This record gives sequence, C-alpha cells and structure tokens, in this order.
Amino acid sequence: MAIEFKAVVNDVKTGKSYNVAVSGHHANSLDGKNIGEIVDGIFVGLPGYKLKITGGSDKNGTPMRKDLPGKKRVALLLADGLGFHEVYKGERKRVAARGSAISSEIVQVNMAITEYGPKSIEECLNGEEKTE
Repeated sequence: MAIEFKAVVNDVKTGKSYNVAVSGHHANSLDGKNIGEIVDGIFVGLPGYKLKITGGSDKNGTPMRKDLPGKKRVALLLADGLGFHEVYKGERKRVAARGSAISSEIVQVNMAITEYGPKSIEECLNGEEKTE
C-alpha cells in the first residue's frame, strides 16, 4: 500500500512554512519514524537539508502526541495540553489522540528545518510549487 501525505516544512529563520506533497518511496521511508527524529530532507525534495519531525495529524484531524508511543489512535483523559484546552480550572475531557509514529493513516506531517542545505528552499521546491 502506497503512503501519501502532505509535509508542512517550517523555515525557522524566516518563519515561512512550505506545503510539500510526499508520495511513493519517499513517503514509505518515513513510515515508522517518530516525533523528534531528524530525517534527511531528500524525502521532501530538499537535498542537503536536515528536518526534525514536530507533529502531524490524521484524516480526521486527530493530532499526534509525542508522549504517546506507537501508531494507534486512542482516547485519553486529558486535563490540558495538545488536543484539549480547559475552559475552567480542573476540567478534564476524554479526547482522541494518535501515537508519535508516522503510519499510513497520517495525512499531514509537520517538520522544522534543523540544518540548511547549499540551495535555497525556493530553488529546491520550485518545480513542485508550479504544479499546485
């Protein structure tokens, strides 16, 4: 089964984010990677760059949590934090959250640049941005 998702790459120097479609063997090679791991930028069309996986979400918009191991989607009782923000002090709610590993159900993966490559981001992604 072919995995396909969008990668939102954040340029920490300028504050800009770039939306890149990832499919084929590049997407399959990211399967099983966890939040916080550093991956090669070649997977999203940025050769020479190093990217840190910072999060993501599935087709329902359920966010990935770094503190939840695995690929499963589970219902957690949360007091405050990622996936739920309390309205009044002490409020708790059971909400769905997804594990920290990238799987075939993930639709969007968020990444931040940790090491820059020789070419600028616009030069590397120029061919892909014209097709959108």
